[in-house]
Amino acid sequence: MIPSRIGSCCACCYRFLRLVFCLESFKLPPEIAGFGVQVRIVIPAKKYTQAHPKPTTYHQPTTYQLTTMTKFRPCIDLHAGSVKQIVGGTLTTTDSELKTNFTSKLPSSYYANLYKENALEGAHVIMLGPGNTDACKEACEAWPGHLQVGGGINDGNAKEWIEYGASKVIITSFLFPSGKFSLERLQSVLRALDNDTSKLVIDLSCRRKDDTWFVAMNKWQDLTDMELTAESISLLQPYCSEFLIHAADNEGLQQGIDELLVRKLSEWSSIPVTYAGGGRNLQDLELVESLSGGKVDLTIGSALDVFGGNGVKFDECCEWNKSRV
Repeated sequence: MIPSRIGSCCACCYRFLRLVFCLESFKLPPEIAGFGVQVRIVIPAKKYTQAHPKPTTYHQPTTYQLTTMTKFRPCIDLHAGSVKQIVGGTLTTTDSELKTNFTSKLPSSYYANLYKENALEGAHVIMLGPGNTDACKEACEAWPGHLQVGGGINDGNAKEWIEYGASKVIITSFLFPSGKFSLERLQSVLRALDNDTSKLVIDLSCRRKDDTWFVAMNKWQDLTDMELTAESISLLQPYCSEFLIHAADNEGLQQGIDELLVRKLSEWSSIPVTYAGGGRNLQDLELVESLSGGKVDLTIGSALDVFGGNGVKFDECCEWNKSRV
């Protein structure tokens, strides 16, 4: 008769060996084998149930997610129907206070086709205020199923934008009525998307307040009640496929990224994150990769030559991505 304690130990060892055997039998595709890519089993976080009704079970199955290297993520920022690069902190209701780094004479479809030709997945199209619907639709028509769309998204139009050709919709302000987070509104958006979390990106663009960050809405002018922390990220990530975070205080200034924020985002999130704000050159791509361990992607806007900048060439960013495949 084996003592119960020893029997329990043997059973644990047996289960461990079975797990090791299963993981050893999991083979990486040949195109990425040998690049030090790690396999991480991702289990969706438990649903938030605090004082709210229990959320619906969303389409977010257990997957094998490969940790990758930092990628360049392009953007198309639309303001008054044109592609622009704007200093984020100046986006107010009065045009006289607006500081614009660049206004393109080319249509949004030009940039969508440019990204398509270079296979730059995950680009976001942001409508900054009214008068941008047609330009946004034009971009989606140029590369249907590949561009993420944000700006004025709510439960009434989210599915429409997917039907227009957006790969995902990006949402912020609708989640914060009167500046207070509403889980019910988040659930309502997901219902409009048939509870498919792969179609939703949550924009947690933020501004600094003392030594922390608070989510900002209404063109980044109004702070909400949500502090950007490990807890708030954990609350939201079961409901979406990725996060987009503009550091609004850095946006458009080309004076460097918020390094601490990038580091924290890589620690807090277990789903893809794209950071935007202050990117100047290829060295900032290297910096984000170093700070985040390759878990955070970077959007560079005003510094790009295709947006009138002189900090980095668009082709160099494309080559960066190719070297990270």
